[in-house]
Amino acid sequence: MSGEPAKRTSAKKKARELAKLLRAERPDYAYLKEVFRHLRTELEVEVPGPSRRLPWVPTEEQVRAFYEAVWRTRRTADLVLIKTFLYTGVRVSELVMIRLADVDLDACQIRVNLGKGSKDRVVPFPVGFRETLALHVRQRQQQGGSYLFESSWKRRYSDRGIRRMLERYTALAGMERTISPHKLRHFLLTWLKKQGIDDALIQPYSGHASRKSLEIYSRLALGEAQQEYERVIPRFPV
Repeated sequence: MSGEPAKRTSAKKKARELAKLLRAERPDYAYLKEVFRHLRTELEVEVPGPSRRLPWVPTEEQVRAFYEAVWRTRRTADLVLIKTFLYTGVRVSELVMIRLADVDLDACQIRVNLGKGSKDRVVPFPVGFRETLALHVRQRQQQGGSYLFESSWKRRYSDRGIRRMLERYTALAGMERTISPHKLRHFLLTWLKKQGIDDALIQPYSGHASRKSLEIYSRLALGEAQQEYERVIPRFPV
């Protein structure tokens, strides 16, 4: 026998043949689904699993170019916002909900209230960012603000507004692929991993709540994660 594959009948023609066999039984969708499940078993046809494409993560050079585009505008509030994304790894839905009272400048920590999965957590930020963030917080307080990021009308930033902001800066940086809030988050988590930090110590930043990660993290203090963070953050590209 040759190793050539058997010639197949067209799918449409084969469907007509099967329809002649099944029409008398007046099958419904559930019955056909069950029939074809057993047919796959009889023919030993494996169902392929979903392909898991690795997410695109910007390079250090791209993050620097993006940040420099923001820096050139001299828009201080935007610089603080971008650095908050980069240093904490918070989701955009979490960032817009951060209140001034959630920022602990002494401990270099920000409380994320009701993050993904309605779970609270605390994320550290670098000591080197404290002075810049403190100036921003003080300005917001003097203006009577409540949230860390608000418009001049004292309305907190929206998810859509922040995404549009990042799109503008991506264009200013001359980049083909848009830097989204999620890409900044991916960059931090990937960068920390590349520095050799254990997954359990990255958990405060990721906010992932898998059973395995929670079991590991429950045995570790946030202080240990912050110490490791401070050890490597001087090498951060911005």
